[in-house]
Amino acid sequence: MQKLITLLVFALLAVSIAGCHVVYVPDVQQGNLLDKTMVDQLKPGMSKHQVLLLMGTPSVSTPFDQSRWDYVSTLQHRGGVINLRTFTLTFNNDTLVRTQGDFFAQDAQEMVKDSKKYHASYPVDETQGDKSKSPDEEKKDSGMDSGTPNPSGGQ
Repeated sequence: MQKLITLLVFALLAVSIAGCHVVYVPDVQQGNLLDKTMVDQLKPGMSKHQVLLLMGTPSVSTPFDQSRWDYVSTLQHRGGVINLRTFTLTFNNDTLVRTQGDFFAQDAQEMVKDSKKYHASYPVDETQGDKSKSPDEEKKDSGMDSGTPNPSGGQ
């Protein structure tokens, strides 16, 4: 009986804490996250391949209508209301003819800004860890091009 009462007290405590929103609920973003600069580069007359390279794969492309691509994104802030954003591209014979949608409302711009804060903020030198040397550097290190003998006995 003592264990049952203890279990009920802990269950009641857990439910009351969850009801007060003390428990962390993360933001949930799904779908395509488009950047305004990418969309500004879209021009009528671009091919599907050019659009694919610029924008990435669409969220929705139906096999029954190859002339329409939909980029869809949802954002749910801390378990609240789900915000839905759509951006539709229409093609005619593999050529972009029209764009439409509400993807770049103010909330979507906030999503893009928030996503950038998770990227590396420190300077990254991609060649820092590269141990390979060019043939000229190897000659210089071995002393072959300066005419001095190699310490290992080679010439």
